[in-house]
Amino acid sequence: MTTVIDESTFRQVLSRWPSGVGIVTTAGADGWHGMTASSFSSVSLAPPLVLVCLDRDIRSHDLLIRNGVFAVNVLGRDHLALGRRFAGMEAGVTDRFAAGDWLPGATGSPVLTDSAAWVDCRVRHRYPGGDHTIFLGEVVAAGVPRITSPLLFHSRSWGQLADPLPDRVDLADTGLAGAAAAPHTARLARALRLAGVRVRTARPADGDPDGARTDRAGSGSPAGSSVHVADSAAAVAAAAAGSPAVEFTVAPDGDGAAAAATVRAVRSSGHPHTLVVARIRDALRPGLARGCLLTVQRLTAAGCGEIVLEEPAEGPDEADGASPLALRRLLQDAVPEAGAVPLRLALRDHHGLGLVNALTGMKSGVRCFETSLAGHGGALATEQLVLLCSRMGVAAPLDGAALRALRAEARALLPQPAAGPPPPSPAPAAASRAPEPQ
Repeated sequence: MTTVIDESTFRQVLSRWPSGVGIVTTAGADGWHGMTASSFSSVSLAPPLVLVCLDRDIRSHDLLIRNGVFAVNVLGRDHLALGRRFAGMEAGVTDRFAAGDWLPGATGSPVLTDSAAWVDCRVRHRYPGGDHTIFLGEVVAAGVPRITSPLLFHSRSWGQLADPLPDRVDLADTGLAGAAAAPHTARLARALRLAGVRVRTARPADGDPDGARTDRAGSGSPAGSSVHVADSAAAVAAAAAGSPAVEFTVAPDGDGAAAAATVRAVRSSGHPHTLVVARIRDALRPGLARGCLLTVQRLTAAGCGEIVLEEPAEGPDEADGASPLALRRLLQDAVPEAGAVPLRLALRDHHGLGLVNALTGMKSGVRCFETSLAGHGGALATEQLVLLCSRMGVAAPLDGAALRALRAEARALLPQPAAGPPPPSPAPAAASRAPEPQ
């Protein structure tokens, strides 16, 4: 028995399937041609095969048959306007390729130089598929020009990936090492380490009295200590002295050669358990995003164990600090660029945006943060971030009772500017294929 499904219902069902967005291009005697489509899929690794499905009534369909070649350009999150342009949704466009940077690929089909990825293909077979034709393409060339999150299509709307919160956050404290009352803060440092917070010490010789190693999993076990060094030789010496983590600072200049050399020096020094932490100074300052991303790329390739993105100290201009929108844009590229290497945000509470930026970081894939008890040194206060996490069901190393005690002791020991009333105690943490445009 044949079941008849009305077209409207079927379109609605298919619209519930989220997909990426690509521009299918081809080239031949009639020149370049391209259209936006989402009906693209991988088929085989050996040989490398992909498929695209095109409506038999559109011009692109006949051109693919005639030319026998095509490329699929996967669009990034910032290609919305280009996707709409090639979908025929922008009035008055006579040359679609006038927007974007295009070059001919191996088959002559246009390739978008800043796409998220692309494949260049020869048509190997074509099969009837109802009112569409299925074009099976043999991939002759492919590339990933840059690491970025994809543009998506769902329910007839353009969008980006969802923003799930992490199940827990990992904390590091760098404020105690520079405190004027440093001789009296040993108990604070030890309590933080035992709670799972990595604590910076003043010297490698301070070591790790609890015998703890760095806990990158944020499991709540002792997290150890770190020491900040000035150069490659000092980093190797600190590793030899037994520091669980060695930090050094680099500029977001996009070069990163010296920083990469420091990473390799420690990794080849015979101390495999030492975590190498690179701190990118002023990484969140407006205008430095590209240099920051290139530096992240260099450090990741060198085998860096962790990368800290520092917000600049507050300057005379309120624009010196990180804005949530700029931070979001940076992390959308930096998180996939870093891959398995953890990114840690060292935020400050400029103009009351500290917690907003922390939430932006969590929703952008960051789960490691650098804070300071009672906000010492201008850093985002540990107790504020823990409170935010508790209210959002995100676990943190410190529980409410321990945090209240440490916060009170920190305020007694560390000089603080006048502040408003303390925050409330934290609560326990709770544990469509889109129809292609014509």
